Amino acid sequence: MKISFPLAALLVTLVLGGCSTFEKRAQEKAAIFAALDAPTQARLKAGEVGLGDSADMVYLALGAPDEKHGQVSAEGETVVWIYLRHWQEYRGERVMGYHAITATDPRTGTPTVLYEPLEQSIYQDREEERLRVTLKDGKVTVIERPKK
Repeated sequence: MKISFPLAALLVTLVLGGCSTFEKRAQEKAAIFAALDAPTQARLKAGEVGLGDSADMVYLALGAPDEKHGQVSAEGETVVWIYLRHWQEYRGERVMGYHAITATDPRTGTPTVLYEPLEQSIYQDREEERLRVTLKDGKVTVIERPKK
């Protein structure tokens, strides 16, 4: 069985990196999750955050942010958690070399060498911001989603 390079890279990343699933995060923060009411648990399990949620609740729902930025203003200090969406975009094919094939001319019986191009699919890693959560005093005060 032949596996493409992007698929192999994804499998290695999943195996070595260990997926951050909701179940793993809920186990990690079991005491906090158990203290929440059933509707809030269901909302976090669905990956939804709300105003007033704690940083732990945001972590339970979404996992660790891709980026964190601190801000200081006249109102005080805030932390912004940024979540990105990652994907690979197909960019075409590239000739990586040539493979020699020996064929016999059926009319003359003369061997002929043909060169067949070896192509490889090219993908570009892409990312875009999908969510920005602002926390002040450990509570969510702003949730920003970029317009599409």
